[in-house]
Amino acid sequence: MTILISLYGLLIGSFLNVCIYRIPREESIVFPSSHCPSCNTKLRWYDNIPLVSYLSLMGKCRYCGGPISPQYPIVELLNAFLYIIIYLQFGFSFNFIFFAIIFSILIVIGIIDLKEMIIPDVLVLLIMGITVVYKLLSYILYNSPPDIPNSIGGLVLSSLLFVAIIFLSKGGMGEGDVTLIASLGFILGVKYIFLTIFLSFILGAIISILLLLFKIKGKKDPIPFGPFIILGFMITVYWGEQLLNWYISNFFRGV
Repeated sequence: MTILISLYGLLIGSFLNVCIYRIPREESIVFPSSHCPSCNTKLRWYDNIPLVSYLSLMGKCRYCGGPISPQYPIVELLNAFLYIIIYLQFGFSFNFIFFAIIFSILIVIGIIDLKEMIIPDVLVLLIMGITVVYKLLSYILYNSPPDIPNSIGGLVLSSLLFVAIIFLSKGGMGEGDVTLIASLGFILGVKYIFLTIFLSFILGAIISILLLLFKIKGKKDPIPFGPFIILGFMITVYWGEQLLNWYISNFFRGV
């Protein structure tokens, strides 16, 4: 099962690369079929085998010899890895399907934000729509209470916090970060979205300092915050309960 999930993750990862390239350009993710971004030659099926094609072609286009970005195998491997992590957490279940879809969308958002400094509204709305369907089906199929007040609280409070940050920092954070955190707040609810926010700021501070120390970024260079939100969310999904229990047991013992 792990091997099958890994292969499926690689296949979906290949499609995610199409989304990453086309969505910021407002192009269809369905038509036309895949083509080389350098020479525009239509790619054959054997040019699109996840990971295998990149390695066999040594990172170059078969037709023009132009370089193929290492982003392609990285995204494919990352998606496969995350699918395995989700499978280990939830097993092959309805929760696995839901979080696999959400994590894949977040990969697309994170890479686009890193490259283009934007978070497409269509992807945030997609997360919201899928989450509504997930909560509805969970209730119908498994009689699992959707806890809508908690979801709405996570959405509203997290977005208000980020709006306040934008106002106080005079634009130090983008509006896309507000919509992203709101959609994730709707998934997690109040308690876990604030853990996500805490983790995102910790990760953002550490990674930003490292980027400055190694002179990868300058002091005036913008650093997108969306990827840190996404990392915080993924950690919360996998380790959220353990982190909160550890925090409470160590800092609120005897209170």
